[in-house]
Amino acid sequence: MACSTFARRSENPFHLQPRTSFMRFTALKLNSLHDLFIEELRDLYSAETQLVDALPKMAEAAASQELASAFQNILEETRGHVSRLESIFKQIGEKSSGETCEAMKGLIKEGEILVKAEGDPDVRDAGLIGAAQRVEHYEMAGYGTARSLARRLGENQTAEILQQTLDEEGEANKKLTSIAESQVNVAATSEHS
Repeated sequence: MACSTFARRSENPFHLQPRTSFMRFTALKLNSLHDLFIEELRDLYSAETQLVDALPKMAEAAASQELASAFQNILEETRGHVSRLESIFKQIGEKSSGETCEAMKGLIKEGEILVKAEGDPDVRDAGLIGAAQRVEHYEMAGYGTARSLARRLGENQTAEILQQTLDEEGEANKKLTSIAESQVNVAATSEHS
């Protein structure tokens, strides 16, 4: 399920071009660090709102009750992250709307493949954890970047809010790792060794 952002233009593998499905409909203008900061926040907002729709499906697909519960907890936190971002946009006088976060769209699509996968439920759970951790790592990178930009722009209160969310994303990732290592991966391995 590797992600590739390039498609072949001809039979020659050295002639690569960006896939149009990942291109923006409007040109991105970044004339200042503030412009980049707003773009990062909009990307995070889009990512989080997409997750609010995706996480219930992952919770429902999880065979492990502990994993299903973890996905429900992450869903509640994600709703809080959306609310925080809405408050940030209101505070800085910007709109949250913008382009769709294509990266999150792709990560969710990969997760949906696992949600629909047939076979051993424990193995599927291990795959769901991996998909969820890819999402968490994407979010941690985004929140870390936005927090650093906020600090540079003197938006210290916003930086603190972003740090709080970044910390929660990190804790969610640790919880998923714990479930994988103590339960899901053990169960998936024991039945097939």
